[in-house]
Amino acid sequence: MPARVLLLGGDGQLGRDIRRAHGEAGEPFILLAPGRGDIKLTDSAAMRTALGDIDFDVIVNCAAYNRVDDAESDRATAFAVNARAVGALADIAHGRGARLVHVSTDYVFGGDRARRDPIDEATPRAPVNVYGESKAAGERAAIEACDDHVVLRVASLFGVAGVGGRGGNFIETMIRLARSGAPIRVVDDQIMSPTSTRDVAGVVVRLLEAGAPGGIYHLVNRGAASWHEFATAIFETIGAEVAASPCTSDDFAAQAPRPAYSVLDATKIERHFGPLPHWRDALRRYLVDAGHLDES
Repeated sequence: MPARVLLLGGDGQLGRDIRRAHGEAGEPFILLAPGRGDIKLTDSAAMRTALGDIDFDVIVNCAAYNRVDDAESDRATAFAVNARAVGALADIAHGRGARLVHVSTDYVFGGDRARRDPIDEATPRAPVNVYGESKAAGERAAIEACDDHVVLRVASLFGVAGVGGRGGNFIETMIRLARSGAPIRVVDDQIMSPTSTRDVAGVVVRLLEAGAPGGIYHLVNRGAASWHEFATAIFETIGAEVAASPCTSDDFAAQAPRPAYSVLDATKIERHFGPLPHWRDALRRYLVDAGHLDES
């Protein structure tokens, strides 16, 4: 009998691409994807009741409070969704003998400001903002409460579902600014791993189908870039005759501090599923999928 996989956060950028990848793979397992609001993550009792009516072998948790700046002033909600709800999900999964696949983030790092080499899974967590703290707490809750856990750290995600979403994504923001003619400034002192949700989703479906040892894995596209380098690549790829001016994080003055360096080393998961494409290749595919680039 095919495994039954419960996907939480299936309406987000990554969740939608997992659903698409599942279909493209021939639906190798039964995918259950309740809609936004069907399961209230901030109410543990209600969540336990809702999940009690669902038969599943695996929970995939893509749901998160990911408004990084808002989390600085809304710590309670960030921890309710990103930590306490994860602990409850892990406890439920453990009680059912199910696996928990929990999606985390590179923002559990950043405290080592001198670092300039890719971060592996054994590196101690060192978040620099409330969002990162809440996600780090969620990781610990998943690991402590569920013996059969997989924690997937992703980074700087972009997916076609973000084109029409509430906040879009970085690529759509840059294209919108380029079309507006407004001056564009982008930080060049934050180095990260730009990552396609489509590529991540493909590995997630393969992991769910074939399995992999439990533990923490870094799952990102190859290569690294500053946000300024990423923006420049966007403009060059679509042929936009605009240029972004580099600025520092201090110049930008976001409410939440960001990691200066959070490039993830994905060697561990590559041993099981091979490397993801380079972020520049993923960017071009995204621009085609989103209708910004015609390669016909």
